[in-house]
Amino acid sequence: MSDRGFFLTWQAISRQLAAMPAELYLVRLIHCQSRRAFPGERLWNATQLAGANTVRFLRARNHEGCDLYIHPYAENQNAGYILVDLDSAQPTVVERMRADGYEPCVIVQTSPGHLQAWVCLDTHPLEPAVATAAGKLLARAYNGDPASTDWRHLGRLAGFTNQKPERRTPAGLAPWVRIVYARAGRARRADALLQAAKAVARRQPPATRRSAAGCSSAIDRLAPCPSSASSRATGIYRDCMEGWHITQRFAQPDWSIIDLWIARYLLSQGTPVPQVETVLRLGSPDFPRRHSDPDDYLRRTLARAAFPAPGRALCETAAAGGRRPPSSRHPAGPPGVAENSTSPATTPLRPAATARIPPASDSRGPSAGELGCRPDR
Repeated sequence: MSDRGFFLTWQAISRQLAAMPAELYLVRLIHCQSRRAFPGERLWNATQLAGANTVRFLRARNHEGCDLYIHPYAENQNAGYILVDLDSAQPTVVERMRADGYEPCVIVQTSPGHLQAWVCLDTHPLEPAVATAAGKLLARAYNGDPASTDWRHLGRLAGFTNQKPERRTPAGLAPWVRIVYARAGRARRADALLQAAKAVARRQPPATRRSAAGCSSAIDRLAPCPSSASSRATGIYRDCMEGWHITQRFAQPDWSIIDLWIARYLLSQGTPVPQVETVLRLGSPDFPRRHSDPDDYLRRTLARAAFPAPGRALCETAAAGGRRPPSSRHPAGPPGVAENSTSPATTPLRPAATARIPPASDSRGPSAGELGCRPDR
């Protein structure tokens, strides 16, 4: 690894950290092929993270195929920064964010045509519910990824290569994660967004709920309420994820298994098969992902979802002692999946975390072992 490469990585890390200052940063390394997390999660301050030994260590892991992710750390709160994943946004979205007063402090190009933006809302920690609500409002307004809006979601660390196979260049090279813009400072309309987010958090104290009647005037000004079929499908899919705390509990969910759980839940509620197919097709993140035949994938998923695995009920609900869903669109817990009913594409990351774990009494969702991924914490 050349000295020039080392310098470019150090420079990118330093710029990103300077534009989003925090006492500590959590860094996670995940191998691109196995989706295995490098053992342990690391907390560094800015000086340590930009130190020569740390940069060399991280470059070596990146060279071995690990992707690097980061978020400012504030223990059980959000450090004041909201990630907006703009993978599928329009090219002018950053200009719109700036014009609206929600200018990012950091913009990272994760690969050509794909951006992530960090928006600073406060110099003091935010409550998780408020930070999550703010992330959802920004994602809805600027067509961000709704699956990347929880309060502790990690973004790419600049200065390294994006090892995802689907992001390779035509020449087969891994693209660099680059800093597009970096300047510290709160968004001009941070207070307005926080006020709207706090209103959402007060109105919906459980993480499993969303407003079914519509958006408040404050939210309306930020992002329109969903009306199209695509928005409705995304909303239903997101409701299930929130109800099961998927993004909070699992670092790298296997979306094929999440699709199966959501299909089973919706079918158990009497949702017609064509509507379930529409929810998966339009609501599943980045669908069709790497499926070569999306229609065949959906047919197989729905066929599996239509028949409960041996020895388990189709849907575990309040009859088993868990909470009853507040409505058919807001499940309190996922349908049951037996040991042999899933074949996660990802590799279990920690033996202790991927052991078979029965659903809790509140039916909060599949275990780490059932999803083939490890808990976020």
